[in-house]
Amino acid sequence: MNLLNQQMTLDGKTIGAQSPVYIIAEMSTNHGGSLNRAKEIIHAAAECGADAIKLQTYTADTLTINSSLPHFQLNEGLWAGQSLYELYEKVAMPWDWHQVLAEEAKKANITLFSSPFDVSAVELLEELDFPAYKIASAEIIELALIEAVAATGKPVIVSTGGATVGDIQRVMNIMQAHNNPNLCLLKCTSAYPAPYDSMNLKTIPHLAKWSGCPVGLSDHTLGISVPVTSVALGASVIEKHFMLDKSHDTADKAFSLDPSEFKQMVQAVHQASAAIGQVDYPSTSQMQRAIYAKYDLCAGTVLSRENIRTARPGGEIAPRHFESLLGRALREDVKAGECLRWEMI
Repeated sequence: MNLLNQQMTLDGKTIGAQSPVYIIAEMSTNHGGSLNRAKEIIHAAAECGADAIKLQTYTADTLTINSSLPHFQLNEGLWAGQSLYELYEKVAMPWDWHQVLAEEAKKANITLFSSPFDVSAVELLEELDFPAYKIASAEIIELALIEAVAATGKPVIVSTGGATVGDIQRVMNIMQAHNNPNLCLLKCTSAYPAPYDSMNLKTIPHLAKWSGCPVGLSDHTLGISVPVTSVALGASVIEKHFMLDKSHDTADKAFSLDPSEFKQMVQAVHQASAAIGQVDYPSTSQMQRAIYAKYDLCAGTVLSRENIRTARPGGEIAPRHFESLLGRALREDVKAGECLRWEMI
């Protein structure tokens, strides 16, 4: 039996298909090693309309091994020419920043949470009482980490890039085993940047139906078209990398949005969500026609093609009834240009 919630509450805001799209600004490495820049990113994200700003909590040692062996070396892509250890050591956020940034987020009135990459990171975030956890795509198979965040009882958001159905099911099983129903899954393509034709956004409604929990998108494509499109397919959450200025040389620069772009995405996402609305077939429209008196007509006048006509705007008697009115008499006087009503006939 699936005991996961169809919607969940994160720091006072509801996430689910019937709620406004929840937008997460991913800081990731875009702090560039500057605490002041990290603070500025938090305030900029709030000003752009993000619901939350997300950090990443790890060290090079919690992610990889400091080794010169070939399989630890990056030979292609954005980060070629260095080892995994060198990359993570350079871009990791110092752990003593977390408390400072949590206080800054309160000032900016924006939710702050993080992606832990091992159990020690969860322990730190629990000490600071962060309100939720995000699991990065590559960590979905790190079951000790999933167990740790599930056990907190707090909302858990999991990216599924590269995950099999079995991987996702194991996460769902762990959440339910810990009686934590607050899971949100994010469709993700683990490429940086991700090609448009790799996104397979049709997975979003399938994943939502299969899992029974809120589903969204963690996006690494360029621009904002993919997040907006995902909303039309039912995405309840959008996560997008966010940076203060494109002139800053950061590891995630190539697929991050600056404040102007992020604000445009937020507006477009909410406009798309509003436009989707609900199933609605209007019963009447002022742009349609109705039946009108051509002239002043007195009670008893027999209606004919010569004294009534169809015209805009719409009204009570639609044009489809025109033929059935011919030969019938008026009960009362009607002025020229007056829209006919059934009680007059």
